[in-house]
Amino acid sequence: MEAVIHDLPPISNESARAHRKADEDWRNLFNHLAAGRLAALDELYDAAASKIYGLALWRTGSKEDAADVVQDVFVRVAEQGARLAKVRNPRAWIMTVANRAAIDVIRRRSRRQTELLDNCGFLIAVDDDDKRILEATQVSALLGGLPDTQRVVIYLKHFVGCTLAEIGDIVGVPKFTAASRYRNGIQKLRKLMGDDHEAQ
Repeated sequence: MEAVIHDLPPISNESARAHRKADEDWRNLFNHLAAGRLAALDELYDAAASKIYGLALWRTGSKEDAADVVQDVFVRVAEQGARLAKVRNPRAWIMTVANRAAIDVIRRRSRRQTELLDNCGFLIAVDDDDKRILEATQVSALLGGLPDTQRVVIYLKHFVGCTLAEIGDIVGVPKFTAASRYRNGIQKLRKLMGDDHEAQ
């Protein structure tokens, strides 16, 4: 099971290049949307929806709420119109909107019953390997034990490829607070994994 935490994707030079390319693509899509070419919204959805859904899922712990956040974010994007041309970092902007939408959902949650975090699949195995499926299930349960503030920072760092400065901007905290949440979250996750491993 300990191998799974080491399987978190590293932020390598190759992935950094891929993120820069994605940033450029998103910037072009924002410019197309700002110019009134609404077909770009479909392309932006293809590029961003899974990242938005992942952030919302890791923040809210509810698949239903995460799907609502994705829809809300794209409504907000469509409403921006020409203002999108002024956005300097579209990836960070969209993730900020997604984070705020997820927080809004959490605030409204008291009005309805939602799925417990323990039942949320934060990670899923991409193949049918029984061992990987079990590990993903176990790590998902452990992720549910982290505060959502730490869980979100880990998600943004490893699965969206954001820098700690971008993460700070997205969640509205200084870079050093984001770094502290990331470090504490990883340490707590490793400790939980160690405790879980010893209990088996």
